[in-house]
Formats: sequence, C-alpha cells, structure tokens
Amino acid sequence: MRTDQMPEGGNGHFSAFEVIASDIDHMGHVNNTVYLRWVQDAVTAFWRQNAPSGAVRSVAWVALKHEITYRCPAFLDERVDVQMLIERIVGARAYFGATIRRGATVLADVKSVWCSVDITSLRPVRLDRNVRDTFLGGSEATA
Repeated sequence: MRTDQMPEGGNGHFSAFEVIASDIDHMGHVNNTVYLRWVQDAVTAFWRQNAPSGAVRSVAWVALKHEITYRCPAFLDERVDVQMLIERIVGARAYFGATIRRGATVLADVKSVWCSVDITSLRPVRLDRNVRDTFLGGSEATA
C-alpha cells in the first residue's frame, strides 16, 4: 500500500510503503535494493504529481548516482515513509535528498542525483523554468 502527498514548502514529496515478504532478504530485514526502489518510486511519484502534464509526457528521469547511509533495519509488515526533497537543479541534473523513516526512527538517509531526459531522443534535457520553479517552490537554487 502506498500514499503520496506534498510536505509544506513545495519542494518535496512524501511516499509511504508497506514492507512485504519479497522485500525481506536472507538476514531477515529489508534488502538494500528495496531502499533504492522506494527512492525511485518516490521521485517518479513526485514528478507525476507536480510537473505539468506536457512535461510528464515528454520527460523521464534516469538515476545517475545514489549514496545511502543505512542507520536502522526495516522489517516485514512495517510502514516506511520516504520524504524526498529536491535540493537543486543544475542543467539537466536534479539533486534529491531523502529520509526513510519508520515512525520517528530514521532508517536511512539518501543523496540521489537524477538526469531529466527527453522521452523521444533519450538525451538529457533541461527543464523549463516554470517546471523547475514548481519543484523548488520558487527558489533560486537552479542554474
């Protein structure tokens, strides 16, 4: 089960996930790759919810880099919340920070870099100023 909503400030997104049996590895907790899937799903949901429909149809996101600091394991049947914040956009790159929590407990901190690509050519593409401003809440942290 998953729910999505915007946090205050306009430059982020919350997603909630339920840990299911296929998320669990041989150590009895959520596998590392699942954290990446949660981040990817949160970025994608954030894009679809906030970008203009024309941009959603013409631009996709490709992950370039993830840096994850694991702090505490997650287990079967727990609810996990992912808070994505877009920190800045430089050219075709978007820099995200994510905090993955179980209640008040931080499970992982993630720094993630994504590239916006044109759906047709699959080449990097800069987002229009109005799209960038939507994500950054009018911030000047773009280049």
